[in-house]
Amino acid sequence: MSTVNDSEMIEATRLWVEQVVVAFNLCPFAKRELVKNRVRFVVSQAVDEATLLDELAHELALLNVDESVETTLLIHPRVLQDFYQYNDFLELADQLLVDMDLEGVYQVASFHPEYQFGGTEPDDAENYTNRSPYPMLHLLREDSLSDAIDSYPEVDLIPERNIECMNEQGVEKMRALLEACLRNDSGADR
Repeated sequence: MSTVNDSEMIEATRLWVEQVVVAFNLCPFAKRELVKNRVRFVVSQAVDEATLLDELAHELALLNVDESVETTLLIHPRVLQDFYQYNDFLELADQLLVDMDLEGVYQVASFHPEYQFGGTEPDDAENYTNRSPYPMLHLLREDSLSDAIDSYPEVDLIPERNIECMNEQGVEKMRALLEACLRNDSGADR
């Protein structure tokens, strides 16, 4: 079994952002920041939740002082592989925002290879709106998100449109796209 290094994980994640998130317009605001090179991709070395929480605090502090970074994808492949444990960890991430007095300044969005929305089955295509090559925490600036939302028509329809899009694509196609990203296959068929 081959070992995947950090740069390969970042490349797989970048491909996922390009070939899934941007290509299907799941987040209408993602392309602009990707093109401007304002997305920070970082691989956590954490093997436990406490260390991941420390690294999350570090990334939030970095966002606070470096305005050239619009958003961070904190990829954590060595911890929280189980989606339900990951989901429980999100409460700790939200509490960290409160503890750092950053609630309302940043928010943490969640992406995981086994992501499953409540009320769905594990193999429902709509889960692919939040399925990523590796578990990750997406750190977003609230002000930027609010500005983008204010300038985007019918922003409330984005989740519904995304679900419809994923269902149209089908689970097999979405699974193949995600697997292609993991193989670092930039020529994946859409």
